[in-house]
Amino acid sequence: MRDSIHMSKKRVLLCLIGVIAVGLAVVLLSARGREIAQRTLSRLLDAGTIHGQAADGKVAQTPDNAKSAVPSVDLSSGQLNAIKIGAVGTSQFPVENAAVGNISFADELSVQVYPDYQGTIIQSFVGLGAQVEKDQPLYTIKSPDLIQAESTLIGAAAQYDLTRKELQRVTGLPGVAQRELEQATSDEQTADGALKAAIDAVLVFGKTRAEVDQMIASRKIDPALVVHSPIAGRITTYNAPPGLLVQPGNPPPPYTVSNLTIKWMLADIVESDIALLHLDQPLQVKVMAYPNRVFKGKISKIYPSVDPNTHRETVRSEIEDPKDELRPGMLANFVIRLSGPIAGISIPANGVVREPDGTFTAWVTSDRHHFEQRVLKIGLRSNDRVQILDGLKRGELVVTDGAVFLSSMLTAPPTE
Repeated sequence: MRDSIHMSKKRVLLCLIGVIAVGLAVVLLSARGREIAQRTLSRLLDAGTIHGQAADGKVAQTPDNAKSAVPSVDLSSGQLNAIKIGAVGTSQFPVENAAVGNISFADELSVQVYPDYQGTIIQSFVGLGAQVEKDQPLYTIKSPDLIQAESTLIGAAAQYDLTRKELQRVTGLPGVAQRELEQATSDEQTADGALKAAIDAVLVFGKTRAEVDQMIASRKIDPALVVHSPIAGRITTYNAPPGLLVQPGNPPPPYTVSNLTIKWMLADIVESDIALLHLDQPLQVKVMAYPNRVFKGKISKIYPSVDPNTHRETVRSEIEDPKDELRPGMLANFVIRLSGPIAGISIPANGVVREPDGTFTAWVTSDRHHFEQRVLKIGLRSNDRVQILDGLKRGELVVTDGAVFLSSMLTAPPTE
């Protein structure tokens, strides 16, 4: 009996000593123990788990797993008012290419207005920036060639009158010799031909037949040669002060008239995209001066050579500008449609969040209360919708507006 009591006391004493030893070990080695436990947990994850999930598909019961590998938030009924929820749908996305170009005048629609003959400017009728119509007078010059042609005209008219009167006189004389009559007739016909040629020579300078008849009747020349606008448009350059000597094709031109309802846009396209472009291909243009406006145009020329340094090829487009709002030198952002639209899974652009690390995410829910963050791979954009290449399935419920609100809750949860 005494031996039993003695053994019981000894066991109690040994248990107390064990408890005290364990307590001291925990106090002394707690930091080291946590480090060892963490290493052990890491080895277990490497061997059979991924992001807290065991190799057999069951959730691994580890301390880290309590936090969940997928970021998620729960919203109250009040917080739900800050977002919109909708189903993942499909949209048509045109295959497009965006680039940058420069606006310029359409050279083929701009005309440098030189006179056909040398002369000095007498008077200018319009100034820089004026809108003119086709055949509207721009300026007049005093041309030696015109003066010579008009002098010949007046001389030819006088000679014709003289020969005509001589023929009439000879014809009315009795007993006139046949030879004399024939000579008068020949002289009158020669003078008539010379007059007609002189009239045509003056008409070439732009004079009207009424003006020619007036010169013949008054026997006075009109040295002013009128230069008309060959097209309708706007005066884009002016260098026509009175007294300036001008010659055909000798710069600077007195006037330049441009049709400004069409502008050119010149852009350099990477050579890998050249095969996708063709003449008359439509495009849309935006400029910083009119951020909410879209100008329409089409490709009018693809230049035949590629820059060996930049490996880009110049493409020229004609842009419709009926109100003359585009200015030469403006930077233009344009989009060329390369092919027809393709169907793809999509969500509104406000449902996509660009995270600080550069990834794109969306928030998915099944009960409109619990939301999980999903990493996306995005594609094309069109009409405020984004094509989803990976990360979502059609029909899933996602946040379509206010997704940034949920992403901000991960770091600073808002309060109601």
